[in-house]
Amino acid sequence: MSVLINAGWYKSARGGVRAPLAGGWGVGGGGDWPLGYEAQARDGYLRNPVAQRAVKLVSESVGGAPLEASDPDLLALVQARSGGQALTEVAAAQLLLHGNAYVQLLSDGKGRLRELYALRPERVSVEADAQGWPVAYRYKVGAHVTRLPAEDAAGRPAVVHVKAFHPLDDHQGLGCLGAAAGTVAIHNAATRWNKALLDNAARPSGALVYDPGEGAVLSAGQRDLLKAELENGYSGAAHAGRPMLLEGGLKWQSMSLTPADMDFVGLKAAAAREIALAFGVPPMLIGLPGDNAYANYREANRALWRLAILPLAANFFAALSGALRPWFADARVGVDLNRVTALAEDRERLWRQVAGAEFLSDSEKRAMPGL
Repeated sequence: MSVLINAGWYKSARGGVRAPLAGGWGVGGGGDWPLGYEAQARDGYLRNPVAQRAVKLVSESVGGAPLEASDPDLLALVQARSGGQALTEVAAAQLLLHGNAYVQLLSDGKGRLRELYALRPERVSVEADAQGWPVAYRYKVGAHVTRLPAEDAAGRPAVVHVKAFHPLDDHQGLGCLGAAAGTVAIHNAATRWNKALLDNAARPSGALVYDPGEGAVLSAGQRDLLKAELENGYSGAAHAGRPMLLEGGLKWQSMSLTPADMDFVGLKAAAAREIALAFGVPPMLIGLPGDNAYANYREANRALWRLAILPLAANFFAALSGALRPWFADARVGVDLNRVTALAEDRERLWRQVAGAEFLSDSEKRAMPGL
């Protein structure tokens, strides 16, 4: 992830001519799945259990991670709830889904920083100057638009923008929903298929064969009456397995799923794994069967922290620390690795290595684990 900390950084780099800006946030493509962020969020997060659980695993872990800071007031400010939301958890989820996190820095009348609030990223657009550097952010709610300057009157940052890397856009980051949209559509379609099978007696219903022996056929009225009787008395999950009474030359020809029909089962499992992959979560942690990429659950959990949670948290807290330095000298906030339970074995191994290095001084030994 690349991080845009504050407008003061842009001022120091405006001496050169910047390359032309790229297009908007949207990702081009085809297929029958939605391309807009709001539609993808509904299908991928609100309606898909795999994607929702993957995002929650990362965002809740970032929000619940033990933190350390250079100032107790700074730590209290970051951990405080604003508008009912937990800053770090909400920002982590926004980075995963949208690729952007905007944190508004709210001060009182005396210029003292009082609150940090995460703005909804799909409502924010970047306002750039003639050279392409962001100078303000427009926050749109319905028809109402609020202009948020990148800096306050004292030249301090007013909005912190953290973004994921986007190869085609200079101002907006790229989230994981776009890459997972296809597999989310497949997984949701397989769920609807299973629901349709359940509604249809929980299995393919088979066929009624009319065999009068003289070549006669059912009339239209007879077919409609027979169909209505079957729907009312034998179809649906409530009537699954109910014995059927047939008469008048009718016989039941049972049907089953062919191997080709059964492909959707493996397809749904593969789609679930790809969804987890898009969000950086080991499939084992979401309860997907048949995944043996990790020796055990503990190893998978450690991989989740090393490969997904800590990189995201490090980039977010680095941006936040840089923006808060006008209020807190040498501001620094981040995850305390010594108190992360999932990394206890790694830290224990490091401590043993440091303790056994007799050629190091005490101060060098303290520096290696970050003390």
